[in-house]
Amino acid sequence: MRNFVWVLLAKSFFVFQAWGQFHFPFAEPVQPPRAVELVAHRGMMMLAPENSAEAILAAAEDFVEWVEVDVRLSADGHHVLFHDESLDRTTDGKGPVSAMTLEALQKLDAGSWFAPRFANTRILSLREGLAKARGRVNLYLDCKEINPEVLVRDILESQMEKSVVVFGDPKKIQKIASIGGGKIARMAKFFPRTMEFKTFLEENQPAVVEMDAADVTADICQSFHEKGVKVEAKVLGLQWDNPKVWKRMVECKVDWLQTDDPLGARFTEFRMRHAKLPVRFSMHRGVGRYAPENTLPAVQKSLDIGADLVEIDIRTTKDGAFVLVHDSTINRTTIAKGPVREMPLDAIRKLDAGTKFSKGFAGVKVPTLDEGLKALGQSSWVYLDAKEIVPEKLIEAVGNHNLWERHVVYQSADYCKKLKALDPRMRTLPPLKSRGQLKDLAGIKPFGVDASWSILTKELIEECHSMGIQVFSDALGFNETVSEYQKAIRMGVDVIQTDQPMRLLRAIELLEKSK
Repeated sequence: MRNFVWVLLAKSFFVFQAWGQFHFPFAEPVQPPRAVELVAHRGMMMLAPENSAEAILAAAEDFVEWVEVDVRLSADGHHVLFHDESLDRTTDGKGPVSAMTLEALQKLDAGSWFAPRFANTRILSLREGLAKARGRVNLYLDCKEINPEVLVRDILESQMEKSVVVFGDPKKIQKIASIGGGKIARMAKFFPRTMEFKTFLEENQPAVVEMDAADVTADICQSFHEKGVKVEAKVLGLQWDNPKVWKRMVECKVDWLQTDDPLGARFTEFRMRHAKLPVRFSMHRGVGRYAPENTLPAVQKSLDIGADLVEIDIRTTKDGAFVLVHDSTINRTTIAKGPVREMPLDAIRKLDAGTKFSKGFAGVKVPTLDEGLKALGQSSWVYLDAKEIVPEKLIEAVGNHNLWERHVVYQSADYCKKLKALDPRMRTLPPLKSRGQLKDLAGIKPFGVDASWSILTKELIEECHSMGIQVFSDALGFNETVSEYQKAIRMGVDVIQTDQPMRLLRAIELLEKSK
């Protein structure tokens, strides 16, 4: 009998080795976990330099589950987070990473290439990256050039063994697994057209398998799931990193999506399950966190995620044209300086309004009001912050684009009163700073009020609704938290304006799960 038990145990061990680390107990930084987890390629590269601390932490702040980072060796044997073999593209250094010590590498500027505000960003050591990620986000380690013994030590001493997966040369990954005693999960690349399923599993013993999007099918995903292996779809590049492919990957039941656009991928996946959100949301200055504010890319990204409203700021130039700029000067958002009202349109149009955000947006221009309204398409509303435009011209712009049913105008009560007097079709949105102001504002028959976040209550919202007035509120700054969003939604607020759409979406997800 004892021999029979040992035979069974031996067979079970063989199956475990042959078919992978069944249901590897990965840490779940986002609770409760989602059916489809995101892998941010080199971190949130739309927000910060690739493989940087800022890119890793931005992913965690956006409730992304995984960050893919690249691992290389310095000349003195330390692991650093860096993609290219050469330093030239993303630092002010030259030559191979492997030719410099960790100390020398960390003296380089690894941020200015991305945007001026990231000047002097440091190259991270792997240990620093693990420390930044710990308890916040998991790491997919793309092992470009490594020392397996040192890598295992780095992971185990950082107590991140349940929060990483290693990928790279199969022989080195096998060695990591051997040294780590099965404590570190492995990922292997599967090419179904050239690899046999059973042989691949026996040779690689993966906890996770990576496939290019073009190779993913529902049947292959099911086959791996039956063996306890997770499936990661690599959806990088314009051909794959788009809503059509994200949807197909979700339908195939992949576990992870590696993407350069976690914002788009998350909203696409969520909307496959929820056609309607419990609150409408407005994107502040377009998606100003992910693209240069008040530009056409920011407007387009707002539309891509299905924003109900896109907020834009309007100012008048010296020669009477209208442009989308928030501040009274162009100093902060462009490469030049000067008040908007003292510059002609031609001069403003020559400016670069993208480089300060990131060099990936170099050459993006300050849009005219006409361009911004034209970019809205046929469904989203526009939230017009009339910083500096005469009422007659604003009415003309709304009419020219047939936005009578898809606009609101934010400005002072006096400005809103003039608008309504000139054209009753204008949907005004004066600010409401205290409940005591409501009676006076109701007299101008506004479409809604922009209520200060601090005065929001269920009773205030119900009173506004009883008067036929919708309640908008800006959750900007300290109020942009999951708990604050949830409070406002429960109160019955009509529209939340935000810079943080991923946080708002997480608040909505958790409300849905609590029902």
